[in-house]
Amino acid sequence: MTYARPYFSDDTESLPRIPAWVTSGRAETLETVAFRSGAALTVLDQLVSNAQYGVPLKLLANRLALSAATATSKLEGRLTRETDIRDAYHLTPPDEVRGPDGDLLAFWRNAVRLRAGGTGEIADLIGVDFAGAMGGWLDTGLELARTHGPLSGCVAILRAVLDADDRAERVACLLSDIVMARALGWKTVLLISAQFLAKAALRDLAADGQGAELEVQVPILESIEETVRMARELSRRGGALRAVAPKLRAKGSDAAVDLFLTEDAVAPSSMLSPCIRGTSIPMTDRAARRFCDRLVELGVARELTGRPTFRLYGIAP
Repeated sequence: MTYARPYFSDDTESLPRIPAWVTSGRAETLETVAFRSGAALTVLDQLVSNAQYGVPLKLLANRLALSAATATSKLEGRLTRETDIRDAYHLTPPDEVRGPDGDLLAFWRNAVRLRAGGTGEIADLIGVDFAGAMGGWLDTGLELARTHGPLSGCVAILRAVLDADDRAERVACLLSDIVMARALGWKTVLLISAQFLAKAALRDLAADGQGAELEVQVPILESIEETVRMARELSRRGGALRAVAPKLRAKGSDAAVDLFLTEDAVAPSSMLSPCIRGTSIPMTDRAARRFCDRLVELGVARELTGRPTFRLYGIAP
């Protein structure tokens, strides 16, 4: 899987989708989950590996990072809302402390920039307390993924990390996602594991409770299905944004559109002005706000905060 500049298809109905017999079935056994997850992962792999489907992969990755941050905030006992986590990250000035919520999202945003095979950079992110055992955990998880399916590998590494530290939910979920990425041959990591996991399920898993593995595999399967839905939806939204791009007259509009196809939240005052992020193209604060408001008028973007100031914009539903 690569982050190549995508070609956007106009026909989202042609996008791969999970068959109804997969999503309508009940996950009653580990065998059922393995079968359904194989079908769902096949569809997800097609969507993220083939540029012709037009999934904006960096945008998908950053959206998953926000979902993972919200989920792990719950697992870690803080229960912070998604909007507050997003604001803590995007609206904190560079010279100020983000706080635990902003730092949590920063962790997951750094995670989506990892190379799945980059052992050293993974170790740097998870910290010295886990780096020494990480290689063995990943090898065990990958071997189980090869013999029993990706979700079995994910469960194995979740259990191993939580056995070492039952408060290390974010590290456990990240290494689970790395096992999945390696098992599927992805070069980058999609943050899937954390989205629907419950603290009680992880506690039972660490305690080797009866039925604990199924209790963890089912929400990971649901997360895979949700990620497929999200990828399809972002392909549609991205196509709509690309379609209106020729109507935009602002200097640097192409670069600004590309930023909206990368970031799930765009702060005009800091990400578009005084220069469009990632470029040397200048844009005044007023022009940045007018550009974002124009996207809203065209129906391809929306304001995310509901505030008159300190606004954030994202691609429209």
